[in-house]
Amino acid sequence: MRTLTEWTALAQDISFRAQAWIDGEFRPSISGDTFPAINPATEELLVDVASCDTPDIDAAVVAARRVFKAGDWSRAAPAERKRVLLKLADLLEQHADEFALIDTLDMGKTISEMTAIDVPDAIDCLRWTAECIDKVYGEIAPTKPSTLGLITRHPVGVVGAITPWNYPLLMAMWKLAPALAAGNSVVLKPSEKASLSCLRFAELARDAGLPNGVLNVVPGFGHTAGKALALHMDVDALAFTGSTRVAGMLMQYAGQSNLKRVWIEAGGKSPLIVFEDCQNIEAAARGAAGAIFTNQGEVCIAGSRLYVQNSIREPFIEALKRFAGKYQPGNPLDPKVRMGPMVDKAQLDTVNRYVQSAIDEGGRIEHGGLSMPEGKGFFPTPTIITETHQAMTCVREEIFGPVLAVAGFDTEEEAIALANDSIYGLGASVWTDNLSRAHRVAGAIESGMVWVNGWGEGDTTMPFGGVKGSGNGRDKSLHALDKYSELKSVWISL
Repeated sequence: MRTLTEWTALAQDISFRAQAWIDGEFRPSISGDTFPAINPATEELLVDVASCDTPDIDAAVVAARRVFKAGDWSRAAPAERKRVLLKLADLLEQHADEFALIDTLDMGKTISEMTAIDVPDAIDCLRWTAECIDKVYGEIAPTKPSTLGLITRHPVGVVGAITPWNYPLLMAMWKLAPALAAGNSVVLKPSEKASLSCLRFAELARDAGLPNGVLNVVPGFGHTAGKALALHMDVDALAFTGSTRVAGMLMQYAGQSNLKRVWIEAGGKSPLIVFEDCQNIEAAARGAAGAIFTNQGEVCIAGSRLYVQNSIREPFIEALKRFAGKYQPGNPLDPKVRMGPMVDKAQLDTVNRYVQSAIDEGGRIEHGGLSMPEGKGFFPTPTIITETHQAMTCVREEIFGPVLAVAGFDTEEEAIALANDSIYGLGASVWTDNLSRAHRVAGAIESGMVWVNGWGEGDTTMPFGGVKGSGNGRDKSLHALDKYSELKSVWISL
């Protein structure tokens, strides 16, 4: 691991790609408009980024459709696509420190998390998916002897991908790796709050041998570039990670256009349940702190609702506060810092608004409180709120910040009911040393993912996604390929 001094020196010399990547080259937006990329730790301008709109999306889709029809990538042998993507993974690994630094400067993630999680996981996702693509077989249906029923997979066509700012490189890779491996062309619209790593990645894709037009990266705002992509009549599928509110809008746009499939990984309000038979309270408290304070709480699966059995609630909260104290916001380039700034002032203001609403609705600030940074940077205050109930705004709505709502329960049935009392169903965590209870509760929770005696663990082999208001479909694992391929049935009369 580099030192703070070394990362700071690298930051002084880094350059950014800030134009749209369309058909194998960087281009300014057709309108000439830009938006600023701001370092949230210093509030300094990094670069002005091309702000794209409908004409730019049109150009990217035209390029993507042209190369898809030409078959340079879509009809390439799976082994050839694997070769290019493995080379791209190697290039990403060679530039690992550069990508770690880009997202830290652009979004505020700690450099320690970028080097330990985001970049390695992005490389793993790309490599694993590339390796699997020439191992996906078709099927033969069990028809009568006089017929042959073939079931084959084919790329969807042009895929639109809209990715968030909280894990800029990693979330993009969860879309790009399976979409490209399956033979599709992709138009990626990264978040306007963190576009720089995706633009740099596109350049590496060219160097790896990806044909021009297969990958296009078009930065811009959701209400302009994102809307244009979702409404486009020549986009065959749309993959999105972001808020539930925007997910609903994208589904409407699909209905207003060509009924493109829309795959959603949306919001979350993940419950953590700690039972009295959890023998290691220290480990559970450490896990609960990490579940809400990691990445400043800007995590879709953040464990933002904590339910503790009343018989152990008081000692658990004391342990929780000790671990919360280890998350002190600071310079994200310092490898020792565990919490950086929020992505921008608007997000910091949102967190403060929710903390104030919790106070107004009767919650007790057990740790932290309102964030009032001194000097530059949008640094939050890790906050724990007790005496909460299900009707409170901070319990019902996704905050996307380091704010934890804590409540008690008496019975297993009550805990399950509290956990399921939400429009969301993305992640959940259960802490117990009772094996039967672990299986029973994990099965009863309405969530796409459940961790037992942990939170957030996983790798590319495990699917990631939710139910209810948290979306549909899955990222990662072989199941991700379902989103980016069409099944074709061929019935042959013998």
